[in-house]
Amino acid sequence: MASAKEPYGMRETQTSIKSKNETSPVDQAELLTVPDGWKEQPFTKEDNPRGMLEESSFATLFPKYRENYLKDCWPLVEKALGELYVKGTLDLIEGSMTVSTTRKTFDPFAIIRARDLIKLLARSVPFEQAVRILQDDIACDIIKVGTLVRNRDRFVKRRQRLLGPKGSTLKALELLTNCYVMVQGNTVSALGSHSGLKEVRKVVMDTMKNIHPIYNIKTLMIKRELSKDPELRVQNWERFLPKFRHKNLAKRKEPKKKSVKKEYTPFPPPQPESQVDKELASGEFFLRESVKKRKKMEEIKVKQAEALTKKREQRNKAFIPPKEKPLPTKTKAPSESKLDIDAIKEKVKKAKTKKLGAPPVNPTPAPDTSTDKKKKKKTKSKS
Repeated sequence: MASAKEPYGMRETQTSIKSKNETSPVDQAELLTVPDGWKEQPFTKEDNPRGMLEESSFATLFPKYRENYLKDCWPLVEKALGELYVKGTLDLIEGSMTVSTTRKTFDPFAIIRARDLIKLLARSVPFEQAVRILQDDIACDIIKVGTLVRNRDRFVKRRQRLLGPKGSTLKALELLTNCYVMVQGNTVSALGSHSGLKEVRKVVMDTMKNIHPIYNIKTLMIKRELSKDPELRVQNWERFLPKFRHKNLAKRKEPKKKSVKKEYTPFPPPQPESQVDKELASGEFFLRESVKKRKKMEEIKVKQAEALTKKREQRNKAFIPPKEKPLPTKTKAPSESKLDIDAIKEKVKKAKTKKLGAPPVNPTPAPDTSTDKKKKKKTKSKS
């Protein structure tokens, strides 16, 4: 009923608010996009002619091996800081660098840039690259990676994976993000634009989480090509980007000897029985010493007899002849078939009767075998 009594003007205002809320996401997207060629105006002395009210300073320590390099390039550092009217001091005894504002300092953010400059110099970034932090459109990010991996060997392998063979992976990352990246010890120092630093941090953190940097580099290459097209710049890029799935690694090899954990009990284990308790249980405690000695001697004699029998068995083994293998049975050769002499004689006779050509002119009579045998018998009897 209350809504029916509302005036007409109130309804118009509500509908206008709703229409504004509906169009707000589009307006926000337009506001977030930076037009091409736009550059922020530099902060000049005219913006803050009276300067700073109080002095502010920052100090940082540097390792011993950077002492000689910082000593050589410190005049150039002082010259670069002098343009922003910031004072820098190098203390070689304490091993520290300090930057502080002066009365002439007009830019309130200059001391923050000077602080980042000495931090980068302490993290082995060369002076030529570190000086770029004093520019308005350049920022830096020092990523601490030393505590992300517990195992030291694993950490060294993943850090080397970020560098790649001959620094090729790091060079590809620098080209795609337009940032200078320096991997040193337990930190990764990056220097470049804000959007590039965001990508560098993502790649470094993923590498320490055992995700190879080549996957992120591939997505960055696709994003770079898509950003060149003005039509695709407004659209969603998820359909173009590759989706890498984690492969299921092989199961861990189980140990041969598995140690089975016992069930937890709040009560302590039972106390082992002493020798006196064992004697009381068996009744030996109440026997006399002479009986005890006799029993011990009997036990010793039984053990000695068992040992002697074992030794005899071992000695007699050498005299036991080995079992001979049975000789293989010789198979009798089959009896030779007797020659049939009568059959051979008949064949010879048949061969003689056959006329194979002209008969001989003077046929020689066949020798009488019976007479020859009689003569041989006579000669043998005479001898």
